Amino acid sequence: MTPPPPSPPPPARVRHRGEAVRIRRATARDARRLTRIVRGSRAYEGHWAAMVEGYTVGPAYIEAHEVFAAVGADERVLGFYALVLSPPELDLMFVADEAQGLGIGRLLAAHLAGRARDAGLTAVRIVSHPPSEGFYLGLGARRTGTVPATPPAVRWARPELELPVA
Repeated sequence: MTPPPPSPPPPARVRHRGEAVRIRRATARDARRLTRIVRGSRAYEGHWAAMVEGYTVGPAYIEAHEVFAAVGADERVLGFYALVLSPPELDLMFVADEAQGLGIGRLLAAHLAGRARDAGLTAVRIVSHPPSEGFYLGLGARRTGTVPATPPAVRWARPELELPVA
């Protein structure tokens, strides 16, 4: 059996408040901050709010899944993602509002691709928040369909994409 190909080098160094941002495994202690990032996301204001209202990223979820956080030098969580390995799917990806536009989403996506490759995956399914579809397409994902609404929490259809990672 041949070893998996090496992960590509990380993207250019991302900085927040002049300090390098790094990715680490999320811990149960991060649960409240991850939940605040989700619930406070401006991307889910207005009619989108129902989807994250009352949503919790709890310690048990963090311990059961591949959850990784982007953190600054002060260990403040600036964003995170959750990867489900079977079947392969990006379950969550959020960047704190105050940290958007700095490349943290792309840093998280590159880490996600590396983790997926290391796990032997060739692609990851993404059911995207409609306004985020362009971000994923920009990463190289391709649209594979549409996931219908599931009221009451999700009242709109969502783009279904596949992100190749091999």
